[in-house]
Order: sequence, then structure tokens, then C-alpha cells
Amino acid sequence: MANNSANSLDLYAKVEDLLGVKEAAPHLYAHYLLFLQTIDFDTLLDVGCGSGDFLIQMQQALDIPQVKGIDLSPAMVSKTVEMGLDAECIDLCALNEKYNVITAVFDMLNYLTSEALKSFLVCVNEHLNDGGFFLCDINTLYGFENVAVGSFIVDDDERFLTVDSEFEAGEYISEFTLFEKENTCFKKSQEIIRQYYHTVDDLVEYSGLELVVSDDVNLYGLEESDKIFVVLKKA
Repeated sequence: MANNSANSLDLYAKVEDLLGVKEAAPHLYAHYLLFLQTIDFDTLLDVGCGSGDFLIQMQQALDIPQVKGIDLSPAMVSKTVEMGLDAECIDLCALNEKYNVITAVFDMLNYLTSEALKSFLVCVNEHLNDGGFFLCDINTLYGFENVAVGSFIVDDDERFLTVDSEFEAGEYISEFTLFEKENTCFKKSQEIIRQYYHTVDDLVEYSGLELVVSDDVNLYGLEESDKIFVVLKKA
């Protein structure tokens, strides 16, 4: 199955604030911050930087000399640039620089098929300095099966969003339908967004990096963890 299109990513950018992501983010970001406080580094690249919230919080907390965000959604990159951060709409594999730390936050890796994940993690390895770290989080099987399956409806007067989701055979499919108010009319946009189940063992195997941390994360107060925070190191 193909990766998500730029159109689907841009639609997600329009509605991210309606999905409760920002409310759950601080608890997840804490795992990243606590680990980053234990290492010495001066460069950080955030892949799939979104609107730049993670980057700006890490920069403010740690005063990192050089941070950069990249994303395949032009709309997301624009938001990050507006926050005064260095950001670019580019694929990781097309970059020339190497970094001490690379991050991929809020299940970014789950948007990649297995084949795309393999290629991506090879590029992560190539863009890390020796001794560098790759920090990421992935959805657990329990998270896929229990957090967001079913229907979700939300509106804020200017936008009306429905999300219909199902998870089957390791693939999570969400149909996003957005109505945006334009004067007296509503403009309809509709896209399919896919995610894929991956394991920590997959990340280690595909990347050729050493597993340093694998911590359970429970963002939504369910019976089991819905994410795993992972740190890999380049020898």
C-alpha cells in the first residue's frame, strides 16, 4: 500500500488541533525531554516536524545550538517556520547533513509501510553521527485496536470533521471528511490516511542501530500502553 499523499497530510494539518493531539503531547514529550537531558549533543533534526510544537519545546527547555525540522507537508512546514524555526519540506534521504540526534515524534513511523520504513531507517542511520541517537515512538497493537477505531465527530463552528477508522491485518485506515465554512457555504475535503503496525524488533533490524530504551507509554489512561518510546544508538 502506498504512503500517504501530500494532500492527505495537508488535510491532517488543517484538523490536527481538533484531534486532541496537543492535549496528549506533553506527556509524550516528557519521555523525549528526560532522555535528552541525560546526553550531550548540539544538533537535532526532527523528522515529520508537524507544526513545530515539539521542536520549540525542546529548544526552549534545552537551548540546543542547532535544530531543524523537516516534513512532507508544505502546510506543516509553513507553521514551523512561522514559529521562527529552521524547517524544510524535504525527504530525510535527500538531506546532506548529519546530526547528533534525530527524532520522529507522535507515531510518525506508523505512517510508513514496512518497505518505506526500511528505507527510512537506513537513511536515519546514514544521517546520524557516530554515537548519535534516534528517538521515536510507535503505536502498540493494543493502541491500534482500542484508541481510535470507530467514528469520531467534532466541530468548532468553522469546521466540521468526521473520522471513520478501522484496523485490520496490521493496517489502520482512517477516512477524514472535513467541511470548512466559506462565507455562507461549506467546502468539503476528503482523504484517506493510513498507518501500519510495526514492532521494536522491526526498528532495530531495519536500522542496524543498537536498542538503548524501550519504554511503555500510556497517553489515554487505558488498561495497557498505547505507545512505546524507543531510543536507538549508532555505534
